[in-house]
Amino acid sequence: MRSLGLLAVLLFAAAPARAQDEVAPSQPILPHTQLEGDAPPAIALKDAIGTALSRNPTAVVAYAEIRRAQALVEQVRSGALPTLYGTLAYTQLDSARVSAGVSPTAPGIVQLPASAFQANALLTVPLVVPKPWAQWSQAKDQVDAARLSAEDTRRLVAVAVARAYLSIVAQKRVIDAAVRARDTDRAHYEYSHQRFAGGVGNRIDEVRANQQLASDEANVQQQYSNLARDREVLGVLVGVGGPLDADEPVLRAPNDPHQAMIEAEHRSDVQAAGAHLHATQHVVDDNWTDYSPYLSGTFLPFYQNPALVTYPTTGWQAQLILTIPFYDGGLRYGQQKERGVARDEAQAQLDATLRQARSDVRTAFEEVKRADASLTAARDAARLAQSGLDLANIAYRAGQSTNIEVIDAERTARDAETAVAVAEDGARQARVDLLAATGRFP
Repeated sequence: MRSLGLLAVLLFAAAPARAQDEVAPSQPILPHTQLEGDAPPAIALKDAIGTALSRNPTAVVAYAEIRRAQALVEQVRSGALPTLYGTLAYTQLDSARVSAGVSPTAPGIVQLPASAFQANALLTVPLVVPKPWAQWSQAKDQVDAARLSAEDTRRLVAVAVARAYLSIVAQKRVIDAAVRARDTDRAHYEYSHQRFAGGVGNRIDEVRANQQLASDEANVQQQYSNLARDREVLGVLVGVGGPLDADEPVLRAPNDPHQAMIEAEHRSDVQAAGAHLHATQHVVDDNWTDYSPYLSGTFLPFYQNPALVTYPTTGWQAQLILTIPFYDGGLRYGQQKERGVARDEAQAQLDATLRQARSDVRTAFEEVKRADASLTAARDAARLAQSGLDLANIAYRAGQSTNIEVIDAERTARDAETAVAVAEDGARQARVDLLAATGRFP
């Protein structure tokens, strides 16, 4: 179409100069100004996902939760490990406490000296403590649950990055369609302008063509603005300090629904729900520890200066302490009920997650099929719209129609090409959904 416009320019270049002077054509819009400047660096989809998993705040927080769960394990296990504490004490009285002697002339006995220094250390060793041991094991379950939750967060972050990545690819395709439509309409405007300037056309045709060209230019600028926004979104998700560009990715989606369903039952969110159920069941299984006695031993060496009648300068003390929980006001029974409810909730959540995973696979396969059919139809429509535009131009140049038909055909062709870009994006997004549904992504 652009070549036809240039041909029209050459045909009417020989029009009389006087006609050119007498005609006051409408002013054409300014040539398109490239708003992009230097394109931001492009990144492959695999690299974008890898970088996002190490920099995206959501992924970073998810991995930090693993370290937090590990720290909680260290806190909980302290109840099952020995402890050692030391104390130092200095006591100053206003005067020594002296008891009366056996006779008026006998010296008194110092019960408490005016100044005294005491040091001791207390070693406590849990010997048989079922409940702290059980809590230690339960805390380890939470580490596994946090790790699997982080894997699911990793999947969600990867899907978000992929969607942003594909939006850029689709937007560039929309820009291509918008630019081609603008260039086609510019050729039509130049042809209409030359016809009017040569005295064989009319003003209304030129104005209509110029109006359509202005509309196309506005659309091109808006699409470039959308592209800049999409690039910034990708840069934020990936975790870099600026926009990123994207290239056409290669997405190989599975084609076996049965195998995909099996894989979906082992994806990260299902495994995380299973780990949570296991952790809650473990807590329920350890209810018996609330009733078990526990045995601990203590060892207390000490130093006393000055020595007292009942307290030598040095010595030690050892104890075995058996604690039997007879009644605690009903605390244990309430805790057991709470744990049972938590276990039931975890089971319901796992069942729901499994149903959702299977539904995601079925939906994704249907989306891929329908998206591919839609893309085929959109490409056929775009091809027919282009043929219609070519025929409208031929008829207009032959004087068999007005440029209204041409403008309508130009709009239809532009919309059809845009629809192809949208359909292509839908096909890509459907494949990402299918990969995510089966747990193959990233």
